[in-house]
Amino acid sequence: MSDADAPIHDSMADGMGAALLDALFSQSTMALYVLDTNLRTVRVDTASPVAPVGSLLGRRFTEIYRLERPDEAERLLERALDTGAPTRRWRVRGRRADGSGPDRSFTVSFYRLTGSDRATPGVLVLVADVSEEEQARSRAAALDAVRERVGQSLDLVATCRDLADALVPAFADIAVVDVVEEVLRGAEPPLQPLTRDSSLRRTAFRGPGGADAAYPVGDVRDVPYPTPYAQALSDLRPRRVTLGPDTPWLAADPARSRAIEATGAHSLIVAPLALRGMVLGAVSLYRCKRSEPFSENDLSFTATLAAHTALSIDNARRYARDHTIASTVQRRLLPYAAADRVAVETAHLYFPGRNSGCWFDTIALSGARTALVVGNVHGRGIHTATAMGQLRTAVQALAALDLEPDELLARLNDTAVHLASERAAFPSGDMPRTESLTATCLFCVYDPFTRTLTMARAGHAAPLVVHPDGSTQTPEMPQGPQLSASDSAPFATAEIELTEGSVLALTTGELTLDGRPDTPGSVRPTALREVLSPPGRPLSEMCDALVYHLPPDAHPDGAALLLARTGSVVEDCHATYDLEHDRTAPKTARTLVRERLVAWDLGEEEMYAAELVVSELVTNAVRYGAPPVRLHLIKTHTLTCEVHDTGTAAPHLRHARTVDEHGRGLFIINQLAAQWGTRYTRDGKIIWAELGLPQPTG
Repeated sequence: MSDADAPIHDSMADGMGAALLDALFSQSTMALYVLDTNLRTVRVDTASPVAPVGSLLGRRFTEIYRLERPDEAERLLERALDTGAPTRRWRVRGRRADGSGPDRSFTVSFYRLTGSDRATPGVLVLVADVSEEEQARSRAAALDAVRERVGQSLDLVATCRDLADALVPAFADIAVVDVVEEVLRGAEPPLQPLTRDSSLRRTAFRGPGGADAAYPVGDVRDVPYPTPYAQALSDLRPRRVTLGPDTPWLAADPARSRAIEATGAHSLIVAPLALRGMVLGAVSLYRCKRSEPFSENDLSFTATLAAHTALSIDNARRYARDHTIASTVQRRLLPYAAADRVAVETAHLYFPGRNSGCWFDTIALSGARTALVVGNVHGRGIHTATAMGQLRTAVQALAALDLEPDELLARLNDTAVHLASERAAFPSGDMPRTESLTATCLFCVYDPFTRTLTMARAGHAAPLVVHPDGSTQTPEMPQGPQLSASDSAPFATAEIELTEGSVLALTTGELTLDGRPDTPGSVRPTALREVLSPPGRPLSEMCDALVYHLPPDAHPDGAALLLARTGSVVEDCHATYDLEHDRTAPKTARTLVRERLVAWDLGEEEMYAAELVVSELVTNAVRYGAPPVRLHLIKTHTLTCEVHDTGTAAPHLRHARTVDEHGRGLFIINQLAAQWGTRYTRDGKIIWAELGLPQPTG
């Protein structure tokens, strides 16, 4: 091409460019603006003007649009004009300055215009309304958040709170969740339609800073009629409502009307939380001030997330119901109060939680001894509480046999294995069959005469001992396998001597202030020592101090604490006598019993019964036992008569025939004594009988 042809080519290019620009301005679906070098509008598209074109000419772009970030728009325009660096699809919220209503979402692009002479005539601005695209994106993000967060917890209130947190501010400015009062208690939800006398509890509220709810979280109110809330709960269809000062139904709920006016809410969606025709509650979503109103697409989206939330709430409700039943069963199976025993003062704490298998017990044993027990069945639900009750009952029955702690745990383990085998035989659809039965137990026996504590444990933490001087000790004791575990290792005992006034702490769960587990021979954390010291305080005060030092969210699985302060039997309330191993021993024993009971100011009826019982016990020891023979009398709320010998043969109760001259001794004891039994020791056995005493009145 020659130099003479160049002006012709430039002229053609300029003509084509002008034609292209005219077509673009007349047919583009985007708003187009041409700005001069002073960044003032010189041309506007004419495809669908929202204002007279003449009113826009000569104005700056930030005067045509009210943007959230006008300073950034000016900076991007100047950069495009000065450097030629374009800005593509810059996202910003705002609206036309001459328009009304809520803000919209726009993408704005800036391009420098360059003529054929390389001069810069100005900047081209392209504006696209992407509000629907943004709304679709926010709906997708909100749905992902709801699916990710809602339903992860089996706490009904936490589920509602998670829903509100997932929707604000991504989808709505304010979210309110109300649940039918009966549902929060785990009861069956009412069927559609919800009656006027049904109560809703506000379980979650989330809004912008400073936004106050019409009613506080936790408030219980009847469904307001006639309102969209009542309508949605009546026919189980969501409602999309435009709010304004002339909305007629707001007069039925003045408090809600004031809250709507204060927050500037202009758009509302009410969606029922329902499942299988049962009404669980409602979720109310608001958009305020400059936010865009809810669309029809938002209405169908809200119905989808409400269905997901309703399923999660129903799961939480079912768990709450099962947990309530299991907790009720557990509480009925636990001792109502930790009763004081001879020379042992006790108190207890129970921390309710998801686990329904922890238990504690104090059991009176022969010879003024006391058994202290804590245990825990792993798992949750009514089957766990039932297994706990079975094991607790088994411990009480085995303790009555005066077994040593290690032997008792061995027999308890046999019971647990049997229960586990029964559970494994359940139908395949039963939940207990899928969960193995494992449990732990700590069994201690305190003897007030020797002040010794004999202990054995099955997979459980050792007790904590707080001595009268405030020092603490975790006794070293062998660890036995958990109950019903496959490990067949034997159980073993440990024995320590306690100073009178020592406090024992037996726990289930990780009942420590810093969460560290116990280890044999270790000392509990300093904070816990401070809580349980000084040990001379009332045990109830020590329990309260422990509660006050625990973090608010401690022990979600539940835990139990049993405190026991050890003592000794008053010297004047027991007596020990050595007897000859001959035929004179029964007569001597009767004389000694009468003298002692006279000193204790007991009546003739008690003396006669005691003389007869002791005579038979001593006769049995002389005839079938081995020397030495020792008589021990203990007066507490009952009278205990113990006869010790070094023989190993155990007596057996039998009914003598009419012609038999012997064999009626134990039968007589069985008739006179409240209870009797045999207890083996390291050097023989003790046959004991317990007689009732008249209790003081008034």
